Amino acid sequence: MERLAGKVMLGGRLSRAIIAIAAGALGALALPPFGFFASLFVSFTLLVWLVDGCTGKPGSGVFGRLWSSFGIGWCFGFGYFVAGLWWLGNALLLEADEFAWALPLAILGLPAVLALFYGFAVALANLLWSDGLGRIAALAAAFGLSEWLRSFVATGFPWNAIGYGMMPVPVMMQSANLVGVLGVTVLAVFIFSAPALIGTKKGMWPGLVLAGLLLTGHFGYGLYRLRLPLETPSDALTVRIVQPSIDQSRKMLNADRADIFNEHLRLTGLPPAEGKKRPDIVVWPETSVPFILTQNPDALAEIAKTLEDGQVLFTGAVRMEDAGAGRPPRYYNSVYAIDSQGQIIGATDKVHLTPFGEYVPFEDVLRRFGFDNVVSLPGGFSAAASRSVLTLPSGKTFYPLICYEIIFPGEMMPSPAGSTAILNVTNDGWFGDTPGPYQHFLQARVRAVETGLPVIRGANTGISAVIDPYGRIIDGLDYGQIGIVDATLSGAADSAFTYDIHRTYFWLIFSIMMSAAVVSCLSFMRRTN
Repeated sequence: MERLAGKVMLGGRLSRAIIAIAAGALGALALPPFGFFASLFVSFTLLVWLVDGCTGKPGSGVFGRLWSSFGIGWCFGFGYFVAGLWWLGNALLLEADEFAWALPLAILGLPAVLALFYGFAVALANLLWSDGLGRIAALAAAFGLSEWLRSFVATGFPWNAIGYGMMPVPVMMQSANLVGVLGVTVLAVFIFSAPALIGTKKGMWPGLVLAGLLLTGHFGYGLYRLRLPLETPSDALTVRIVQPSIDQSRKMLNADRADIFNEHLRLTGLPPAEGKKRPDIVVWPETSVPFILTQNPDALAEIAKTLEDGQVLFTGAVRMEDAGAGRPPRYYNSVYAIDSQGQIIGATDKVHLTPFGEYVPFEDVLRRFGFDNVVSLPGGFSAAASRSVLTLPSGKTFYPLICYEIIFPGEMMPSPAGSTAILNVTNDGWFGDTPGPYQHFLQARVRAVETGLPVIRGANTGISAVIDPYGRIIDGLDYGQIGIVDATLSGAADSAFTYDIHRTYFWLIFSIMMSAAVVSCLSFMRRTN
């Protein structure tokens, strides 16, 4: 290990950049659909040694070391995000004649931008770098801070935070109930980086023991929590999720709209399987109604004919709003609640829109500088000013998150506590049978663990499921399957985690960062004496 560490640290600039990119790409194997979390031990061990090489270069100065470490972090992030997000380009192939030019931006451009956050993390850690355990703590705290920034800077895109690689199965998800995915990220980076101490010996035993204790606690708390009883209320609701698996290219054809709507009605009207209760609520996926629902009273009448007395349909649809004389109408990505009389009894609009999918950021500026091809990317939706819960006539409430809103822990403010469940409707058909839908599904499961609430996830092509508050799948349909999911909602579970980041997250970051600073100062004092 010492010889290998020395070769990594002392390699040339090009070889070190290649190792960093390869280490990041290897780490993506921890993400769905693979879930091989052990790959991150190799990734972060190599990263620590690479940063050791930046710090150990004589005469480089502070700026030189920071720049070198930033470059290593960027290369690591670039490899990680290309390997983990290449599937985003699949959405552009649905209209390849018009948008194929943007493939390099999706496959390479976005990872190059996201990698800046990891470059920042490694450079920040380098400021507190030492020759022992302190550097592992500094790297963990810096990555935690970086992932937090990635959750909101430029509207945010926290997809595939490192912490998700530590949570491939429910027993490994439960720590998120204490510290959230960002807190798990901090602990994960520390644990995954610990083997680097074997190659440099300094602080090896304390570091390995501490990492081992954290990993044991991570599994131990998961085992403990999964054994806690989870009650099903006497008035628990039965949910039916409709998964029609409509190909995205077909959804874009006007001629197929009536057939698509009728397919949703057909699946909705299927009798429950033997031994199962009649559903109380039915869930259709995001934008599953292929026209403006309020302009089609016949469609509402058909829904009323299909629903049985007392049932309520939650359906994704586009909502149109008059913007006033002389102005074009506004369109919203919405969820409607429709009762068995065909009446709309509630609605909510998407708050956090997808850049370049539902709107084009800085559209006027881009047009002014001649980037008309970028402005022509799909968009045209308006964002809601606030989120509205959906309430049934019985008084039970559902906290709605449309599509990728569920990947943002910050979208849980105000807290959904008190809701019956989180309702997530999405359409991952844009991305085909790639890692994307599986990664999206994992993040929905982690939100269930964080909030202590069940999640109802309706996806056009999958993965649709009812998820309990421990992240376990009560029932579901895999990607590409056509059918229905009938399941009874469990009750809520206790959650120690709070989305007040100042209370649950920054104290963790601050404590680790201060510990790293103390160790770094002591190491510096020993070298100068």
